[in-house]
Amino acid sequence: MTKIAALLSGVGLAALIGGTAAYTLASGNVDCDVASAVGAPIGGPFELVNSEGKLVTDAEVIDRPALVYFGYTFCPDVCPFDVARNALAADLLVEQGEDVAIVFVTIDPERDTPEVLAQYTEDMHPRMIALTGSSEQVKQAADAYRAYYARGTGDDEFYLMAHSNFTYLMLPGNELATFFRAEETPEGMAEKSACMINAA
Repeated sequence: MTKIAALLSGVGLAALIGGTAAYTLASGNVDCDVASAVGAPIGGPFELVNSEGKLVTDAEVIDRPALVYFGYTFCPDVCPFDVARNALAADLLVEQGEDVAIVFVTIDPERDTPEVLAQYTEDMHPRMIALTGSSEQVKQAADAYRAYYARGTGDDEFYLMAHSNFTYLMLPGNELATFFRAEETPEGMAEKSACMINAA
């Protein structure tokens, strides 16, 4: 059942963004080779806890263009690949002179404490901003981004999480520029992100 819910959530999000993209592209506002999603109701205010245990807001975290991803550190397959790809894309953007934040928001706050996230950022990328919080804080952030997640299979501390895995290119002020699916390459993300950032 959770797989069906995740699929429907992804289809719904893609349709929502796609509809906005069609309007934006038809308006002639964007000439990048990407489905612009500027104006889509994705993103919003949040208060979460960073890997240092400090409460931070969306305005503090997304103070520059940011690649935002919802996942969890115990994820055995999808998340590590997506996060590593996002980090590579951000590094490519830095080489082009674009300062882009790498943001990881856990959807598993029960296990992903600030201490766990501190180790995760050290392993994945030193510039990555990893965020957790209470169940309510995480849900508020996920709902703002229309990110689906649910506890899946497994017992005790070895359970898995079902979740959507879009990466959002956010601009300061909670403006969604575009989104990337799992199959996008680091090079493709960097090229499209740079174009969208410069067009903003």
